[in-house]
Amino acid sequence: MKKKLFRIGIAVLVCGLIGFLSSIATQTSVNTWYAALNKPSFTPPNWIFGPMWVLLYIMMGIAAGIVWSKGFYHKWVKTALYHFGFQLLLNAAWSIFFFGLQNPLIALLDIIALFILLLFTIKWFTVVNSTAAYLLIPYVVWVAFATALNFGIWQLN
Repeated sequence: MKKKLFRIGIAVLVCGLIGFLSSIATQTSVNTWYAALNKPSFTPPNWIFGPMWVLLYIMMGIAAGIVWSKGFYHKWVKTALYHFGFQLLLNAAWSIFFFGLQNPLIALLDIIALFILLLFTIKWFTVVNSTAAYLLIPYVVWVAFATALNFGIWQLN
């Protein structure tokens, strides 16, 4: 149990670090470039994004830690965690593409790839541990919403 909690803690820290680094890219233009964009009517207020991402990164870390605790030597665990790692990289890249480079089209292509990879990640997490897979459901819903929002912003601008 102690080993499992340690791995969950490490995974939550890694996800939190990715979130923190992504927020740096976001802060470069959220109050300037992003504020001036035309946005779809379903765009939530800016204050919702921070708390939502904190919650999602915590849930992602717990899920990854649960999978990791099953033993990295197992090929299904490795496969699940490789998928998780790649989707985490695409997650971080989105902030760089959208806010850092101010390019909604490249960000849209990235988030579509992220969504697809996230579905594969959930599939592999299900093979290893269904609870871990369920913890990713809010994340995949949020990414689907963010994809629609990104598409809307790209269309309107």
